[in-house]
Amino acid sequence: MNELRESALAILLIKDAQTKVRLVGQLYVDYQNQLIKLDGSQNLNTQSLDLPGRPEKPELVPPLNVPKRKMDSAQGRASLLHSLAHIEFNAINLALDAIWRFPDMPQQYYEDWLRVAKEEAYHFTLVEGYIQSLGFSYGDFPAHNSLWEMVERTSDAVIARMALVPRTMEARGLDAVPKIRDRFKQVKDFKAVEILEIILRDEVGHVAIGNHWFNFLCDKASLSPIATYRELARKYSAPILKPPFNMEARKRAGFTEEELNLLELEAR
Repeated sequence: MNELRESALAILLIKDAQTKVRLVGQLYVDYQNQLIKLDGSQNLNTQSLDLPGRPEKPELVPPLNVPKRKMDSAQGRASLLHSLAHIEFNAINLALDAIWRFPDMPQQYYEDWLRVAKEEAYHFTLVEGYIQSLGFSYGDFPAHNSLWEMVERTSDAVIARMALVPRTMEARGLDAVPKIRDRFKQVKDFKAVEILEIILRDEVGHVAIGNHWFNFLCDKASLSPIATYRELARKYSAPILKPPFNMEARKRAGFTEEELNLLELEAR
């Protein structure tokens, strides 16, 4: 039998996007069929490995250098969808990284992130397939790497990872996706709207997983979630969140009323 965390690391190293997506799906099925065991206590060494595995393209540029996407052409819409495909590809990698990197978590933690990896792979397939129908492919446009940079910054502590990747970086998607969806509605691109609705639905669950495990770790260490989040955000240079916020989606993702009130207050 193969081991889940070792398998997640092996898939994380794969550069080809389609192969990575296929193997994530297979890993999920194999684990559900009890063909994969889990060793949560094993420390895996990756000192000589180049993480994550990614294709040569897209070219990675600073966020401000990513071209503006106009909706009045197929290329403009494909460029906007490409940015989403890149986020989903990075989200596959971050879920795989959450599985292998942090030992001694409960079994449910690893199973939760395996499900996230599977769903992010599905999102990537949806978006990339639609880009291809417009005559383009993943890698045809430049992209930024902010999501993975935060994954790297929080590689030393699982509590920081849970606080600042799903609860911060991915939660920003809860705010951004409805606005992007509405742009596609305006140009009557209903296939893109359908894909974005699927992504938004699933991302609520992914942020909820981050919330669950962040609060679990805070409870375990008798820490205040709000004070701990603020401390971690400062220590790891998390981005400052700006309105508007999708409060309804954030509430469904497990943020408390106190957290949401503070979010609005501090954004003024």
